Amino acid sequence: MRSIRRMNQPRILDGKAVAATVLEECRTETAALKQKGITPGLAVVLVGSDPASAVYVGSKARTCADLGFHSVKIELPEDTTQEELLKVVADLNADPAVHGILVQSPPPKHIDEETVIRAINPQKDVDGFHPENVAKLVLEDSSAFVPCTPAGCMKLLEISGIDTRGAEAVIIGRSMIVGKPMAMLLVAKGSDATVTIAHSRTKDLAAVCRRADILIAAVGRPEMVKADWVKPGAVVIDVGINRIPDATRKSGSRLTGDIDYAEVAPRCAAITPVPGGVGPMTIAMLMKNTIKAARQSI
Repeated sequence: MRSIRRMNQPRILDGKAVAATVLEECRTETAALKQKGITPGLAVVLVGSDPASAVYVGSKARTCADLGFHSVKIELPEDTTQEELLKVVADLNADPAVHGILVQSPPPKHIDEETVIRAINPQKDVDGFHPENVAKLVLEDSSAFVPCTPAGCMKLLEISGIDTRGAEAVIIGRSMIVGKPMAMLLVAKGSDATVTIAHSRTKDLAAVCRRADILIAAVGRPEMVKADWVKPGAVVIDVGINRIPDATRKSGSRLTGDIDYAEVAPRCAAITPVPGGVGPMTIAMLMKNTIKAARQSI
């Protein structure tokens, strides 16, 4: 770990700024691929009309357009059957202009998300959830597509100059979307952290978190992590994004993470804000994965 900063002056890990750097790299890489006659193509499929999902899909489409990608946005009604959705995925698998496929999560309850993930060609699985890519991640195979949020967390740590080697990292959350792949990335050769995955059944969760040089919260519970959970001088990555009531706002609500930012920040060496921390990195790494898919298709 780098030297610990003086208390009460946490370094803010600005995901927007780091994501902008990553997207500039994407712009350069896209231009180079286009000179070879290849335009990176990303297809995003949205089933239903969930407002939050619609916002995410719109943001991804705008980023694709800004980078000069071939962008396909497919919006399907709420009552789309699983068979109809699988047919859409099959058509995208067969489309040579599409290098990456993303089916926005969560789908409606009648859709078996695991079946849909397995139907995506693993060479186009830019979300990194197909079992083949999960296995490659565990094996540290460089051709793997890494799930975008954990990849974004790692890139944020890397570009911010935070050394993970020898650090004790604690991840709160064991999902396949964040917790488990995050652990694989941190424990991999080159990252060399000592990793604990904690969750709702962990005994004395606060005490486990207090051991962490790097604490990553990804549980979806607003402001769950309090100051006395955090080791002084720790680096804190807040993956959570939750909307909670706030009568002082025009909208009547505000976004917050899984970390109680006001309490925790004064104890930290560095911390991500919500919004503006991990969120922008997720979309940037999706673009990176799409470019990688296009390059690997050559």
